Amino acid sequence: MTDLTSLSYTAEHEWIDRDGEIATVGITDYAADKLGDVVYVDLPAVGQAVTAGEVCGEIESTKSVGELYSPITGEVVEVNTALDDDPSVINSDAFGDGWLVKIRGTESVELLDRDAYLALTDGAA
Repeated sequence: MTDLTSLSYTAEHEWIDRDGEIATVGITDYAADKLGDVVYVDLPAVGQAVTAGEVCGEIESTKSVGELYSPITGEVVEVNTALDDDPSVINSDAFGDGWLVKIRGTESVELLDRDAYLALTDGAA
């Protein structure tokens, strides 16, 4: 399991794990819980340019459709294609196998550390 204290977070409930200029992006357990059972994801294509703070995909659940915001400006270098077959992994392993995209870039929206994110969500991750 990922060390959750090493991640950065957005106010829109995405998590970011940086490795140099590549950032792995997913949604938090809190967001997955609020969405309900995820049934479909519409993610950007590899090679697509994304802009920090702008919508780059959608996550559909039995309850609603949520927008995925890119926390980073850059280029999508990898998409979690396993979610095509089993999007429910987002609910069961949001911080692991439920990651969404990897983006090469540096400019980002304002990011929160773990404590600030927990304060935003009243202690829920």
